[in-house]
Amino acid sequence: MAELERPERLQIMLAADELAALENWRFEKRMPSRSAAVRELLRRGLASDGFLMAGQGVKSQDFGVLPESDGKVTDRPSE
Repeated sequence: MAELERPERLQIMLAADELAALENWRFEKRMPSRSAAVRELLRRGLASDGFLMAGQGVKSQDFGVLPESDGKVTDRPSE
C-alpha cells in the first residue's frame, strides 16, 4: 500500500454559516478542495501576527470564524 502524503487527519466542527463562509471563500479562490482551502487558511493564519496566547479558561466555543451581529469577531478572546 502506498504511503499517504498527509497521513494525519484533523476533524473540526463548524456551524452552518461558518461552513458556508469557508465554501464561499474556497470557490472565490478556486481552491481544488475543502481540505486545500483549510490548509491555505491555516498557512495564512500561522504566518500572521496579532494573537499572542489564549487567555486562561478560554473554551473552544469562544473562538469563532464570522463576526457577531455587532461586527466584532470572536476569534481573539485574549484581546
